[in-house]
Formats: sequence, C-alpha cells, structure tokens
Amino acid sequence: FDLLHRFYFHIEQLEYFHKYELYLNVWDTAGQEKLGGVRDGYYIAGQCAIIMFDVTSRITYRNVPQWHKDIIRICGNIPIVLCGNKIDVKDRKLKAKSITYHRKTNMKYYDISALSNYNLEKPFLWLAQKLAGNDDLQLVSQIPLIPPEIHLDPDMLREYELQLIEAASQPLPDDDDDDDL
Repeated sequence: FDLLHRFYFHIEQLEYFHKYELYLNVWDTAGQEKLGGVRDGYYIAGQCAIIMFDVTSRITYRNVPQWHKDIIRICGNIPIVLCGNKIDVKDRKLKAKSITYHRKTNMKYYDISALSNYNLEKPFLWLAQKLAGNDDLQLVSQIPLIPPEIHLDPDMLREYELQLIEAASQPLPDDDDDDDL
C-alpha cells in the first residue's frame, strides 16, 4: 500500500465576469498528519489554503493551530480559509461559540457540508478574490459539483447562521485554553 496514492489532485475552473479565468490546483492531504515531511512537500509554493475540520470531532479542531502553523512555516503569509465541515450532522460537537481560532488569526471561516454541497463554493470564491486582489469578483458559473447526497433543513441552516453572527459579536477568550471544546 503506497500512502501517496491517498493524495489526489484535480483542477477546478472558476470564471469571473468575462475578465478572469482562474485555475486552482487543489491537493487534499486529509488524514496525512503522520507523514509530516511528505505532506509539507505539497505545501511548497502554495498560494492559498483551506484548513478543514470536522464539527462532530473536537480533536480535529484542536489540530487546526498546528495545521495553520505548518502552512505559514512553509508558505508564508498566504490567504487561508478555515472550514467546519459536516454541519449536516445533528450531533454537532463544536458550536459556533467554541470556534474562535479564525478570529484570533484573522482567517475567514465558513460552515460547510460536503454531503449537501452547502457553502462549498464560498471558500474558493473568497480565496480567488484574495488571490486576484479584487473583493468584487463573483462567480459567473457554478463550480461543478457532484449532486448532493443529503438536503439540509433550512431552519437548521438559519439557526447555524444566527449562531455564527452571535459568536462573532462576542469578545474572544483571554486565554488559549480550549477546555470548553
């Protein structure tokens, strides 16, 4: 079994106002924490990053600072988006008020669901805007996605969005202790 086969590569094409065509080369290094140096090789020359954690698993969120540190160490100060995935799961372990790392480090944050395609385009659009230096960029065509496996309850989504707004208005904790996770 060759662990390098677990990495995959694909190209997403995003088009903007007939002015830009942007190609993003995307590497997924999920689950490769034990491969340190091999994973680091994928970061070399990276121009932006998405750090993703599982909102149903506190340990993945506790890994975010190290993943962030690794990216900064290799890539320098690049645009980075933090994404909490699996918001479709009813038993969410990490509530909006507990997710503060992005605010401490000035990263953009999105709740997403890979199974329902909820918010999947937002981190890519935000990164494209930062790379192009133009916050007015908009998608001309939808990113090609596989059909959603599930559909999210609109009331649940509204509640999560309200929780994120409320959490953003709260002061950051004074310490780095994450005991409340």
